[in-house]
Amino acid sequence: MEAAGMALISTTVTTLRTQQVVQAAVRALYDEMCLYPKPGLVSKIDNGSHDDMTPASFVKSLFSLRHFFSAIYQAGARDADFAELVQLGLVAEARMLRATAGINTHRGAIFNLGLLCATLGNADVSEHRVDLPQLLIDSWADDIKAADSRNGSNSNGSVVCRQYAVGGARGEAAAGFPHVFKIGLPAIMAVRNAGGNDTAARCQAFFAIMASLEDTNLLHRGGAHGLHYARTAALSFLADGGVYTLDWQQRAAQIHHQFIARRLSPGGTADMLAATLFIDGLSERSMTV
Repeated sequence: MEAAGMALISTTVTTLRTQQVVQAAVRALYDEMCLYPKPGLVSKIDNGSHDDMTPASFVKSLFSLRHFFSAIYQAGARDADFAELVQLGLVAEARMLRATAGINTHRGAIFNLGLLCATLGNADVSEHRVDLPQLLIDSWADDIKAADSRNGSNSNGSVVCRQYAVGGARGEAAAGFPHVFKIGLPAIMAVRNAGGNDTAARCQAFFAIMASLEDTNLLHRGGAHGLHYARTAALSFLADGGVYTLDWQQRAAQIHHQFIARRLSPGGTADMLAATLFIDGLSERSMTV
């Protein structure tokens, strides 16, 4: 397998390839939701720190996004401009909100996975080996930064980015998703190489991402103290051996309940994990990433 982030793709966009990308995106969102222990977040076990979100709302949401992932992948293959990608995202967001009766389950995934799908579409029509993070930066970074500079939104993420001077989702995307390619994927590969199962690999990636990410959801819910608390908990979990110890699930579950008690929810970390699982899923299926 090539190093994470490298795509060896010289085919034209086909129906089969489009279906493969869509299935990988939907599966990544489903696997992220199912993962447990995952501090403060919704899973099949409980609703974490959320009163309005349930596993059922996540499933409704992720299936509502299938057409979006197909459309934005094909738009990337056509080298569509950024304005078209934004419009596709807005349509997808409206569809998501209809499916969930107004609950914002996957706005971050629409942005992150949408950009990754578009970048893959662009890569798939290339005649050369391409580095996906660099292709994303070359294709969309300037547009993302320009959109960010014009952003006057009062969404939770936008307000937090301005208040705490952090990059948020746009900053992560404009940098080529370093928490996916440089942290999440290597963590998964390391656990697999050590003989660990998928649950262990994904949890290790989750904690590794949370230990580093300036998670705007944590800033929104807990301020700077909440972010510091969460990152310290993640660093301590990793320093104590992470998922390489026999009692890792009990330790992770304890952190989960501590987050619930403080109403902390690392949604940005969950978004980065879903993006990691998307790239990882395509790697396993087709050896193209």
